[in-house]
Amino acid sequence: MANIVYTFENHVYLNITNSCPCRCEFCIRKNGDSVGDADTLWFSGHNPSFDEIKAEIDAFDFSKYSGEIIFCGYGEPTCAYENLIKTAKYLKTKLPQCKLRINTNGLSDLLNKKPTAKEICENLDIVSISLNAPTSEKYEALCHPTFKEKAFPAILKFAEECKKYDVTVKFSLVDVISKEDIADCQKLADKMGIPLRVREYTAD
Repeated sequence: MANIVYTFENHVYLNITNSCPCRCEFCIRKNGDSVGDADTLWFSGHNPSFDEIKAEIDAFDFSKYSGEIIFCGYGEPTCAYENLIKTAKYLKTKLPQCKLRINTNGLSDLLNKKPTAKEICENLDIVSISLNAPTSEKYEALCHPTFKEKAFPAILKFAEECKKYDVTVKFSLVDVISKEDIADCQKLADKMGIPLRVREYTAD
């Protein structure tokens, strides 16, 4: 079975699903089976149940790590929405001193066919949303979302909704796009009042 809890650069990550509605050109999971100290992040046959996630959390020694616990693996965490919320609630009880972060593509509302920002923000502390492009057309060309032209507006709406709650909201992008597109993403983020982090692409 794949690693559910793994570490990378002294952070703890939770890999709770392999499902994702996007096929991003730069996706790191195209480059190998694992990240950090994980043996593999690919689940065989099925995504883990909450009981399996809980068991892995209970078996992990969190005392060596401080700061954020990050929902980010080889899939979009909100594809496993029920387990995401259950796990966040469990961690808040078990490790109340830790901050919980989700790295998400921002498509949760479309995936779950309901508004999700409120519940996510009630249970997590930091919402990092992959922006990756300045327009719907460029996002479709780079990330190939199954939702097509609905995807980019849904990301922006989700980000705006998250801003209403007492959480830290961030945009991110990977520097595989042009400098002009990065500048346009920065303008969009500034207009929305959301910080933008530009991440360097690595094939590792």
